[in-house]
Amino acid sequence: MALEKPKPKRLYQVWKGSNRFFGGGRLIFGPDVASLFLSTLLVAGPAIAFCIKMYCILEDDNTAHRDNGRWYAVLAVGIILTVLDITLLFLTSSRDPGIVPRKSTPPESDEAFDLNTPSMEWVNGRTPHLTLPRTKDVIVNGHTVKVKYCDTCMLYRPPRASHCSICNNCVQRFDHHCPWVGQCIGIRNYRFFYMFISTSTILCIYVFVFSWINIIGGEGNILQAMSHDILSDFLLVYCFIAVWFVGGLTVFHFYLICTNQTTYENFRYRYDKKENPYNNGMIGNIKEVFLSKIPSAMNDFRAFVQEDENMLMEPTTPNLLQNITSSKEKIDIEMGTKLAEGSSLSLPEILWNLDYDDIESNLKSKEGSGSACPGPFFYPVEPKDSMQSSAIEDGTKVNSDEVTSSHQTTTPLNQA
Repeated sequence: MALEKPKPKRLYQVWKGSNRFFGGGRLIFGPDVASLFLSTLLVAGPAIAFCIKMYCILEDDNTAHRDNGRWYAVLAVGIILTVLDITLLFLTSSRDPGIVPRKSTPPESDEAFDLNTPSMEWVNGRTPHLTLPRTKDVIVNGHTVKVKYCDTCMLYRPPRASHCSICNNCVQRFDHHCPWVGQCIGIRNYRFFYMFISTSTILCIYVFVFSWINIIGGEGNILQAMSHDILSDFLLVYCFIAVWFVGGLTVFHFYLICTNQTTYENFRYRYDKKENPYNNGMIGNIKEVFLSKIPSAMNDFRAFVQEDENMLMEPTTPNLLQNITSSKEKIDIEMGTKLAEGSSLSLPEILWNLDYDDIESNLKSKEGSGSACPGPFFYPVEPKDSMQSSAIEDGTKVNSDEVTSSHQTTTPLNQA
């Protein structure tokens, strides 16, 4: 009976990042999407309370002599700012920030050997792993920029991209991961993020000003009016505190926009001490953020994929030697080079098949008995009936137990 082929799934269903998907992959949130509800409450709660207060003023008979047209306008603008702020918050949080597609295999071996002397690292002191160059130089606007290799995504990150440890993705023009919106801020949602924090600043100032006007217009002095209007008192204090946070954030990011920096670059590279290769002048930088076309998403999370095509997300440098079959790159590990060239097996497979524990115990027994040691990785296979044959190089005789031990030790080599 033929096995049924696995049913294809959509990319978002097998995605190895930490994102949360809704609407069949149409909405992409970060793993801390729950913080979005808190942010919505912090924005919408006071704003709705302010609108209710303005509505109560319009319905109050004692204020019939006032200019109701002005308060209707105040209420309408308050509603518009609130709805706009919540919408921008949702657009920032639910949008693909610019996730770089993962790769299922590391870069080609030719790219790995661009350096004259590829570096080597030893895992547990036994199996060699060829390490990719950690950085690579690319030219950006006539400047040399180093890009880093991502062990998780198995790719060299594009310029200005960085890997978010929270979302577990490489993000284009990575700015930061914002816990208040529960999403990374990158090239595709930075515009909405700045509009969100600037609108929040305007809303805080707006509510603060008209709450103060409402108190001043009350009966009696200011203290008496404040004692009779607890809601306006709360809005004054709340907005005064909040405006320092969102207002400071708005000013800081406006500076970053004018200088074409990201938060990550500002804290890491300090472009005030060296030239910024991305700076196009203040006007050009502002146009780039607000007037340029937002790049299309690099991932189609609703596309169907086979499960065997998924990205493997091991956070270690891949072993490239499995894919190297030519003998041009010599690996200097005693006799390993000769064995690799003389057989059809790649070098790691030979080393993996060796039983190192038995080899080490056999070496110790030989050293204790005073017999010569031929080398740590090479033991000849001899028939059981040839008990008196020479060991490896010096003709030293060994007994049948040692020959049997050598035969057992090299069995994986014969099987390989």
